[in-house]
Amino acid sequence: MNLLSRLYSAGVATKNALFDRGISPAHRLNRAVVSIGNLSTGGSGKTPFVIALGQLLKERGVSFDILSRGYGRKTSGVRVVDPVGHASEYGDEPLLIARKLGVPVVVGESRYDAGRIAEQKFQSQLHLLDDGFQHRSLARDFDIVLMTAADFEDCLLPIGRLREPVSSLRRADAIVLPHGFAIDHAGLRNKLLFRMTRELSLPTVPQSPIAFCGLARPQQFFAQIRAAGVEPVAEVVFRDHHAYNQSDVERLINMRSELDAHGFLTTEKDAVNLGAMGSHLDPLTVAELTVTLDRPAELLDTILARNTGRKPGS
Repeated sequence: MNLLSRLYSAGVATKNALFDRGISPAHRLNRAVVSIGNLSTGGSGKTPFVIALGQLLKERGVSFDILSRGYGRKTSGVRVVDPVGHASEYGDEPLLIARKLGVPVVVGESRYDAGRIAEQKFQSQLHLLDDGFQHRSLARDFDIVLMTAADFEDCLLPIGRLREPVSSLRRADAIVLPHGFAIDHAGLRNKLLFRMTRELSLPTVPQSPIAFCGLARPQQFFAQIRAAGVEPVAEVVFRDHHAYNQSDVERLINMRSELDAHGFLTTEKDAVNLGAMGSHLDPLTVAELTVTLDRPAELLDTILARNTGRKPGS
């Protein structure tokens, strides 16, 4: 293991040991908390999974809100997401979730503080904690961890993508694996396992588009659109959560002229970050990433059973 990764590993181990032994406190909200997280730095499908789980809860008539850090926002403190707002105020993923689900989304550096505000303002039955596996200062009632196949072969930051070692899966209540992944890893033994299929929905795509995105794993997006039969004339990569500016838009427009492209193709998250500037990229197709769970009713039943009868604050 690289020296920097060793130092990072020591820091993670120390932090987790402090929480495991109760030295660092985990604050508990009055209502149940269901965390959706992962071990790596992105690309596991957390946002579409949160949306899919939220849709299942809505179908059951369960009221809920979303707690999130609001990564990439330029504001601070606790804020309730306004669906017609801008990504710079709330972060791209919380804003996308609020627009897709139509439920309260509250962002804050402290998810406990965000949860307290949510409980003051809304009558939710439970909280969904977005990207919460490492945020151990907020106690949770159910931990869901999404894994990619690459996570099992990866190494810790800063050399690899892992924020925690695979051994941390012992804290998980349920693990969600990619469809078709062989279950032969020791970290998955005696765990509640589910599978997830990622699907990319493409409306009418312009001929020979320029595909661009700002994602943790951009090649996944490009591979998916190619698998759908789309052959872009160029693939443009921005950093994850990229806040687009006028210069970026002008660069893409100039590329369209140089390459004789007939339009643009991007993701929902990037469309959120583009905001009104997206109107200058005409025609622009926005691809929708959705996830399909196997045994969704079982997962929901397990979550709700775990939280049935829970006394507020216990």
